[in-house]
Amino acid sequence: MKKIEITLSFEEEKLEALEFSLRKEKSSVQKKMQEELLALYEQTVPEAVREYLDRRSAPARERPRRSAKAESRDPAR
Repeated sequence: MKKIEITLSFEEEKLEALEFSLRKEKSSVQKKMQEELLALYEQTVPEAVREYLDRRSAPARERPRRSAKAESRDPAR
């Protein structure tokens, strides 16, 4: 899937303090924000929609293949 950037505003001094504290934990603001955004996505988006999007974005070789039997019944082929 294509990725986009999200821009947020935050007070500079607070961001510097946050970055300083997170470096002690061997983390970063970006890493923590990505984790939280993913958690929000998983809490908010219904599981069926997430599964659909996961299947759509999976490389072709990872997608489940249809059996030859199912393909022979497919009138579009």
